[in-house]
Order: sequence, then structure tokens, then C-alpha cells
Amino acid sequence: MKRRAGHLARIVALGMVVVWSLFPIYWALKTSLSTNVAAQSAPVQWWPDHVKFTAYQALFGAGPESQDAAGGIARSLINITVEATGATVLTLVVSVLGAYAFARLHFRLKGVLFYAVIATLMLPVYATLIPLYRIMADLRLVDTYAGIILVYTSGFIPLAMWIMYNVFMALPRAIEEAAFIDGATTMQAFRKVVLPTARPGIAATAIVTFLFGWSQFIFPLVLSSSTSTQPLTVLLAAIDSRNVPYTIVNAAAIVAVAVPAVIVFFLNRWIVTGITAGSVK
Repeated sequence: MKRRAGHLARIVALGMVVVWSLFPIYWALKTSLSTNVAAQSAPVQWWPDHVKFTAYQALFGAGPESQDAAGGIARSLINITVEATGATVLTLVVSVLGAYAFARLHFRLKGVLFYAVIATLMLPVYATLIPLYRIMADLRLVDTYAGIILVYTSGFIPLAMWIMYNVFMALPRAIEEAAFIDGATTMQAFRKVVLPTARPGIAATAIVTFLFGWSQFIFPLVLSSSTSTQPLTVLLAAIDSRNVPYTIVNAAAIVAVAVPAVIVFFLNRWIVTGITAGSVK
């Protein structure tokens, strides 16, 4: 009896956590599919009588309200995509090459340099915020895509390099030695043998990095001072809902949540396979 009661209590607790977590998303979705009048009417409607996609049409510039409704939301969608994608590509290039060098090459102070890079993961965001802003300001890269992407990359490289280092360490050296016997150089073996074999780890690193880039808030809040570079996360926090229809604000929030949710749902296998690839030799 006690075991059954405990099992029931766990189910109830889990249900409460699920409702607590998903109810705001449901409410935003319901609101985004309503008209602005219906969304703010009383009594509360738990689901719109007539589903409308006008908020999403306006958000992407296809509706009658698209000229002034979004207040730069559509632009912020482009910004967050460019910044997250740019940071992902740059992080992958640096971390894959760096991790392979640390995993396979021999040079002085290799261990010291590697652990110095990984140790930066322990630095709090606020400890690097002001120095990075000063550097970007001196380089005149504040409020630019390049500046934001470089700052993102500097924060993403340690984790990405750690993942890729473990992936490369798990690969048998025999595959590279076979390539060397066939006359391949180090870079040829890396490009034609190692990279294809490490593809699950690279995919996982890319997905995790993109998700981090999509969810950034503090750095773009400081580094982007105009809607020309502000990502969706920053604009949603600062938007004035009195000037933007309530339904469009919620539609933008749903898009912001939907992108990482869809990525995790459909690419979860790649994430798990890639991250655990270096756990067993």
C-alpha cells in the first residue's frame, strides 16, 4: 500500500511539474492563434473559437499588420539565425582543429594549454562581459554581427573543444596509421579519414552550439544597441506590448521556443550519440 501511495505521489508531482512547465507555452500558442480582441477579452477563452494565423503572417511580413506590428521582430528572427549559425560554424572550425591537435599531435605545454582552455568554462559570464565589451568597442565591433559572433565563439569553444577532444581520443589510431601507410599526410588523414568517422560527434557539437547561440541573452543585450543586430531573445524582453499586438508578441515567443524544441526532438539521437561517442574506447 505504501509503495502504491508513493508511486501515485510521484505521478502527481510529475504531472504538476509538466503542467507548470508547459502551461505558459500552451497559453502563448493559444493567444498567438487568436485575434487581438479575443486574446484580451473576458471571460477567458481556453482555446480560440476560430483559429487565426494572422499573427504569424504579420510576423513574417505577409499580413496586413506586417508594416508596423512586429516592431522589428521579423528582423530579430534573421539576426538570431545569422548570429547562432555564424557562431556555430566558427566554433566548429576552431574546436575541431584544436581538439584534433590536442588529441593527436605532440608539442610542448600541450596539457597546460588544453586545461587552460577548458578551465575557462568555470569563469562566470559576468566576469568576462565588461572586458569583452571593451575589446569589441576598441575594435568598433559593437552592434555588429561580427562582434556578436566572435563573442559567442569565445564562450562556446571550450565546451565544443572538450566534446571533440573526447570524440577524437575515442577513435582508434589504427585508422590514421593505415592512411599514413598509404602515403597520406596528417591533414589528408584528418580530412579524409578522421572527419567522416567523427561525424556524429561533430553533428552533436554543432547542435549544442547552435542551441547555445539561439538562447543567448546577456551578451547580445550588451553588445547590440539597435534592432539591426538584436536577436529575438533580447527584443522579446524589451518589446513594448502596448505598441505591438499581443498576439504577435506571443507568436514570436512560440517561434523562439519552437526552433530549439524541433531541433532537440528530431536530432536528439545525434546529440546523444555524439556526446557519448567519447565515453567508451
